[in-house]
Amino acid sequence: MQKLVESFIATANAFDVEGALSLFAAGAVIDDVSVGDAFVGRTGVRQYLERFFVGYSTSSKLLSMEELDTFQSNVRLDFTGDFGHEIGILKIAINSEGLIERIDADLE
Repeated sequence: MQKLVESFIATANAFDVEGALSLFAAGAVIDDVSVGDAFVGRTGVRQYLERFFVGYSTSSKLLSMEELDTFQSNVRLDFTGDFGHEIGILKIAINSEGLIERIDADLE
């Protein structure tokens, strides 16, 4: 899980949408309470990455990671970008193939 999270951060910080998408299962969901919307499937995940990472020049830094079990972790990130500065929490769930199947995102 640590490697997957680090890969997600690296690809998102590089605005490598295709690289980040390769880490997600086909039916993945990002449910972001802070923006009031859920993004479903690779099309939705692409929209999320393009809008909130590329669009806002977002840079993320890993602050902490708590592995809940083999398939779930809580990740705390420091976000900076055109919006300013925020601390966010990502609850990440992966499938048996090691791909992200769900992220529940919110800001502190």
